[in-house]
Amino acid sequence: MPVITVDLIAGYDATAKGRLGRALTDAALSVVAAPPEAVIVMMTDHPPEAYMRGGEHRQPGATRPDPKAMVHTYLTTMEARDLAAAKAMLAPGFTMTFPGGVTMTSLAELIAWSKPRYRFVRKTYERYDATQDGATAIVYCFGTLSGEWLDGTAFSGIRFIDRFEIVDGRFTRQDVWNDMAETKANA
Repeated sequence: MPVITVDLIAGYDATAKGRLGRALTDAALSVVAAPPEAVIVMMTDHPPEAYMRGGEHRQPGATRPDPKAMVHTYLTTMEARDLAAAKAMLAPGFTMTFPGGVTMTSLAELIAWSKPRYRFVRKTYERYDATQDGATAIVYCFGTLSGEWLDGTAFSGIRFIDRFEIVDGRFTRQDVWNDMAETKANA
């Protein structure tokens, strides 16, 4: 049974500690064959005056935003066509690659690319999976697409996966896979 102890500077809220505890549990389970309930994570808060690094008292560092929540917010913002808000979530140099290897760097390009394909599309979200690779958060979003083809015919149940990379709270990359072309070809 893995026991993980963590010493923190006092000041992190319960949400941040919960996210840290779940991440540490997942890290242990990626190496040790144990059931999740066997992994124990214990956190101890230390007041800033009782914590020093480099001979100086320190304050708690900032927490990173929840990457799963960021992806959900971004996708629902895009669906609502609040392009200004969605654009504010993108890092300089952001790229997105869609089926067929089409790579774009702006939301305007995406809108223009989508226009001759369908009238609108909505996503139903089944799951979000997140991992961390150094300073980069990686999130996979799974679900189905529904919407309307250009001729007004409805479609639904089309599988999709989106993969996002997030650095410093902004999206740097999005990769999209879906069965839309196969579904349209068989319609």
